Amino acid sequence: MGKKYDFNYIIIGSGPAGTAAALTLSKSKKRIAIVESRFLGGSNINSRDIPYQVALNYSHLYYQAITAPEFRNQDFSVSFPNAVAHQLKTVISASDANKAILKKSGIITLEGAAHFIDNHTIAIGDKKFTSAEFILATGSTLKHNEIAGTEYVNYLTPETALKVRRMPKAVLIVGGGSTGCEIASYFAELGTKVLIMETAERLLPREDKEVGEAISNYLSKELGVMVLPNCKVVALEQDSTSKHVIFHNGRNEKMVRVDCIVLATGSQPVLDYGLENAGVKYKNTGILVDKLFHTSAKNIYAIGDCIGGDSSTERAEYEGALLASNLLNKSKNLPNYNGFARIVNTNPQVAVIGLNEDDLLKRDRKYKKAIIPIKDSTASIIDNNTYGFVKLLADKSNHLIGATILAPNASQMTGELALAIRHGVTLLEIASTPHLANSYNALIKLAAKQLIDKKK
Repeated sequence: MGKKYDFNYIIIGSGPAGTAAALTLSKSKKRIAIVESRFLGGSNINSRDIPYQVALNYSHLYYQAITAPEFRNQDFSVSFPNAVAHQLKTVISASDANKAILKKSGIITLEGAAHFIDNHTIAIGDKKFTSAEFILATGSTLKHNEIAGTEYVNYLTPETALKVRRMPKAVLIVGGGSTGCEIASYFAELGTKVLIMETAERLLPREDKEVGEAISNYLSKELGVMVLPNCKVVALEQDSTSKHVIFHNGRNEKMVRVDCIVLATGSQPVLDYGLENAGVKYKNTGILVDKLFHTSAKNIYAIGDCIGGDSSTERAEYEGALLASNLLNKSKNLPNYNGFARIVNTNPQVAVIGLNEDDLLKRDRKYKKAIIPIKDSTASIIDNNTYGFVKLLADKSNHLIGATILAPNASQMTGELALAIRHGVTLLEIASTPHLANSYNALIKLAAKQLIDKKK
């Protein structure tokens, strides 16, 4: 009989990747543990997806109310404490539900920071636990090591920014990616003066040019946000009255004073838990894995943000479930990332499904495109909204390969497009499918029709 271990599988990290793996493995009679150093459920429940959804729903609704002609003479007040209390209540409800599911599935929860002693043993505090196999799902953390002075200045992070209980007079957000734009939208909609700096030439540099330009125009023209592209923050300082942000704009060094700084400078994988002791190889960009998520250690796997690549709750859950299914069934099903979406929850929302135009240009893939402005829909007339578009990308055989949407309900329009991309639905099939006439979804049908006979 082989060596006995405390567990068959120990999963380090209880976010969407780790939880999906644990729940899938729990269908067997294996002994499974999940380790969490902070809050069970990871960032999805506790600091990112759920609290952001609650906070942004609140700010979007408030701004819609104060700008609606019907409510022009009404007096609305902002209650940050109430908004934060509602966030906390929602997080607690989601966390309790998650704990109940894990407990019902027979998964053991180990609280504390794990550290590898060898490839079969971890330490959590003064206790040791052994496992036949490990799954690493440790996620990512804020990246800000290129900015001097962060250890001396009080700043907010994406985790803490939307939990402030007093409205700041002026906020400077460092980073114009999806998180930075969401935070800018939140504070600006609630009446705070906002500046946002981005090192690239436009906001949302990961997305196609027209997306970044449209969001920049919306934030600046509608919400009064000062958008500062081509600015690299190099240092933070503070005195008794304000905080100082020192940045480079071209060859010039400049400084701006604000009373609140938010660092939305991107993320980096969490890697500091003794991976060397377990023989797991990694780089700064993430743990090295093969196509089946196997690390350099024969009994250790890694999934989710800790292996780098696009950060996505849906992708992390998918990787966790796929890996666990392969382990249980002794199969080798490769991941299929076609049709995954990413969302920026500004108002209007940004949704990118599959590949965008920049992706196709980098891969030297031939394609054709159609862009339908949102003003071409009756929904935009009803909502008095002119910001947005639907952009579809197709290959020469008239199959959808990517879509980008800028619309108030873009996240709700992703399902049809993800299905089409993932399962080879043709443009003709999309165009011939009934769509609600007075909805933004009707733009998908118009774009598909335009693409059918369009040459490359």
